[in-house]
Amino acid sequence: MDLPVAVLASRIRLEEKLLLAELRRRGTQVEVIDTRRALFELDERRPPYAGVITREISHTRNAYATRILEHAGLTVVNGADVIALCGDKLLTTLALRAAGLPVPRAAVSLSPEHALDHLESFGFPSVVKPVNGSWGHLSARPTDRNSAEILLEHRAALPSPQHQVVYVQEYVDKPGRDLKCYVMGGEVVGVIYKISDEWRTNTARGGRVERCEPDEELTKLLRATADAIGDGVLGIDVLEDRDGRYLVNEVNHTPEFHGALEVLSVDLVGAYVDFALDRLGLGGSA
Repeated sequence: MDLPVAVLASRIRLEEKLLLAELRRRGTQVEVIDTRRALFELDERRPPYAGVITREISHTRNAYATRILEHAGLTVVNGADVIALCGDKLLTTLALRAAGLPVPRAAVSLSPEHALDHLESFGFPSVVKPVNGSWGHLSARPTDRNSAEILLEHRAALPSPQHQVVYVQEYVDKPGRDLKCYVMGGEVVGVIYKISDEWRTNTARGGRVERCEPDEELTKLLRATADAIGDGVLGIDVLEDRDGRYLVNEVNHTPEFHGALEVLSVDLVGAYVDFALDRLGLGGSA
């Protein structure tokens, strides 16, 4: 009997609905596993799945579930190493810098109580981000010492130890847009502009999208970024400064693509399923 492909997902958003529909259209048996409800037996033999596709939005649950399932002998797309790296903005930055790739100037203080003077010497405006998280949540742009002090007081009151890490980037003066780039197995599948009057251009915050035709420089940068991060389905966020210089900002291991579907001519869902089934040894062609 053919084994089903497990899909890890605690929330079924548009992306998950489309991926599940495409898998089923191709005749792939699928079992959705809600990581909030699952019990993983650590001494169990290989679980009865042909492989795993993870679309879990919780970084903690995703990191542990994929590590457990890989330990049990299953292939997971994306793998645990890629998830651990991309799920932490500091670790991502270190990997990109180690590869010699252009990234925004950044610094880290491991305690908000002692970060104020450091932020002032780093320079304003700056961008302070949590090391974990998506959609621009808890990201802020202090413009002076007073706004930085208020921000750090808030950070100090948050209960999570990871929120005590103050990760700060230079504020890049952009031409009103960022780039979201979809890279699968090192190949550039599609690129969009995220356009907004706000400094955070996330589509989740109302940014609009347009298709971008990547030039040779951007394509080379995206392939090098994928090499630095690891094999997988990646959403690579790239900043473009006023001089047209590209800077790799973040890498997402569970990329959303609802906005991209509206403007890209490529079948992004089909390409995602092709890649995943190929890595699971199940063949990727429709």
